[in-house]
Amino acid sequence: MANMRDFVMTIDGRSVTTDGRLPVVNPATEEVFAHAPHGSPGDVDAAVAAAKAAFPAWAALPLAERQRYLRAIGDCIAEHRDELIEILIHEQGKPRGNASGEVDGSIYWCHALSEQDIPVQVIEDSAERSVEVHHLPLGVVAAISAWNYPLMIVAFKIAPALLAGNTLVVKPSPFTPLATLRLGELLQPILPPGVVNVVSGEDDIGPALTSHPDVAKISFTGSTATGRKIMQSASATLKRLTLELGGNDAAIVLPDVDIGKTVEALFWGAFQNSGQLCVAAKRIYVHADIYDAFLAAFVAFADGVPLGSGVDPAVKLGPVQNRMQYDKVRGLIASSREAGHRFALGGEERHGPGFFVPVTVIDNPPDDAAVVTEEAFGPVVPFLKFADVDEAIARANDSPFGLAASIWTKDWELARGIAGRLETGTVWINEIHSMSPDRVFAGRKQSGLGAEHGLAGLLEFTSPQAVVINKAA
Repeated sequence: MANMRDFVMTIDGRSVTTDGRLPVVNPATEEVFAHAPHGSPGDVDAAVAAAKAAFPAWAALPLAERQRYLRAIGDCIAEHRDELIEILIHEQGKPRGNASGEVDGSIYWCHALSEQDIPVQVIEDSAERSVEVHHLPLGVVAAISAWNYPLMIVAFKIAPALLAGNTLVVKPSPFTPLATLRLGELLQPILPPGVVNVVSGEDDIGPALTSHPDVAKISFTGSTATGRKIMQSASATLKRLTLELGGNDAAIVLPDVDIGKTVEALFWGAFQNSGQLCVAAKRIYVHADIYDAFLAAFVAFADGVPLGSGVDPAVKLGPVQNRMQYDKVRGLIASSREAGHRFALGGEERHGPGFFVPVTVIDNPPDDAAVVTEEAFGPVVPFLKFADVDEAIARANDSPFGLAASIWTKDWELARGIAGRLETGTVWINEIHSMSPDRVFAGRKQSGLGAEHGLAGLLEFTSPQAVVINKAA
């Protein structure tokens, strides 16, 4: 892994250091193991200026040339795969298998986007008139990432933005800046100067970026509360926005499922990355006919999943990433304990260093309990009993969030009908968490604005232009 002195920002194709240093904590040990540059609003100004200067030449490149650069980015990540995995294990806390999957997913995303196209839509081609819709790049994109999947979320933003002809300023989370900083450094000899800039720091550089007059678009992944602040910051110049925000995803389990298979799939649906996933199953509604058996099987499976430091290859679940989130998750558990809810599993304190929270399952709390209404974003989930499908749909929709949901049943036609009534951007049937570069991903209600992935997500990084030719002139 790169030494703590090696982490630098990337501005205009060059390595930039700062006098101030940002401590980075290993959540498995609570120890500072590295430092990142503590950037300033002045660094943001320099990065935006570099991206603005690089934009005309980058936008003028043929699409095939930008596709070639994306393949090179994927190849670069692959070449440094092992180093990036180690960084993720230490800064994010995730187990090796999860870190490997994140790096491999980032490689795949860049390679897959390198094969996508931006079509020209022909509306009319008659003897009198030609009408075409072109999609033009916007300019400088501010890509603001989150701490749960720090490298993959950056890949989600960099790849379509570059393909569409934009340049970027990337701001990683101050909790997990290292993998993104290292990626920026690795890309310096690959990309033209200024095309991708990476600036790290505390929360003060975020507003400097989101309010900057030369930023054309903001792509943000994070909490709904921060998304509201970004909207307000962007309003002065009417910046384009893509906001992938919070979720409180419901899973609906019908009585005809194979309990063993569904339990395993839903366990990882709820607790992948220790529950730190926007589309984690955060409310599990189980039909009354199988509720007791399903809950017992779920608890039995959970008991066999090892929790610990990601450096141990046997570990499958790591810590909560930071103290702030750890305290929030522990607070939700405490509120259930104080309310007298039944704990089917977990709920106890874990002694020793690290932000570890044992898997916690709460048995049928009331719908107004905090553990039901709030997004835990950690390894705690409520099981909720329902009697009929209409009831389950109504309770699932009773949330300000609408990111994703899952339905588990052997009756596909019934599931399709349920899906059409769920107020979410994605519905999975008999699976969960699958995403694809060619499949749109979007939130409803307070789970976000705009779209990611697929053609719709790619076009979010463009502005449509109608070209009309009067052939009779």
